[in-house]
Amino acid sequence: MLLASLSFAMMGGFAKVVSQTLPPVEVTFFRNIFGVVIVGIAIWKVPLRQTGGKPLLLFFRGSMGFLALLAYFYIMAHIPLGEAVTYNKTSPIFVAIFAYLFLNEKLHKSALLAIITGFVGIVMVAQPEGGTFDKYDILGIFSGIGAALAYTSIRELRKYYDTRAIVMSFMGVGTVAPLMLMLITPYVNVGEEFDWVFAAFVMPQGIEWVYVTAVGIFATISQLLMTKAYELTKAGIVGTISYSNIVFAVFIGIMLGDPIPDFWTVLGIILVIMSGLLVALPKGNR
Repeated sequence: MLLASLSFAMMGGFAKVVSQTLPPVEVTFFRNIFGVVIVGIAIWKVPLRQTGGKPLLLFFRGSMGFLALLAYFYIMAHIPLGEAVTYNKTSPIFVAIFAYLFLNEKLHKSALLAIITGFVGIVMVAQPEGGTFDKYDILGIFSGIGAALAYTSIRELRKYYDTRAIVMSFMGVGTVAPLMLMLITPYVNVGEEFDWVFAAFVMPQGIEWVYVTAVGIFATISQLLMTKAYELTKAGIVGTISYSNIVFAVFIGIMLGDPIPDFWTVLGIILVIMSGLLVALPKGNR
């Protein structure tokens, strides 16, 4: 899991660099195309074993995962990498809420404390001026919410679908949707608030091909290592160690020119990590 976290942070570093010249919707496409090929080969070699029956929920999982990733790549280009990763890692907080609302799972006292701690941490990281969150903060929080909706839907989908089909729903939508959005961009007029969704295709040049390839490779490596980690030990332990990617991301971001986080940002990051641990640790005992 430590290696998966490092790989995930490396993916973020390359995505941050290439997002300065390529639109996030295009970076999202390149991030997913590698996974589609790998999972596609796996499905071709070993056919899917599933009962199916929830196509709309499967599409919902793919769409939420895609939008969360798109928002994540967009904010990377505009805020420090460590903060972007922290927003994304708020997903366990929202998973606890959505599982309670939609799956009738119990909300333990530790989860309630985690939710409060997490929201305080989010406010400290965002440091809203005049009591209002800016565009990047809102999209950062959305990346956590979108990921949480995707993760929550997996709990229901796994009853009906092969794991590879669930993964392909995310990577498939994350490959096709960016292509469609880039194709229709020249024919639509959208305000600045939607520039994270609509953007014309820009042909990568020179070193940019290396960057987008690295995004796809490190994302795939991270996914494989994380999956293996969950196979080998308790989910709570793996979930706890996964928060190391925030630390890796902060250091990689500083190496790329991000400012060193101030006291309140560091405290906010710590609170978000603590909230995630409060959610993850009880599961580690199961």
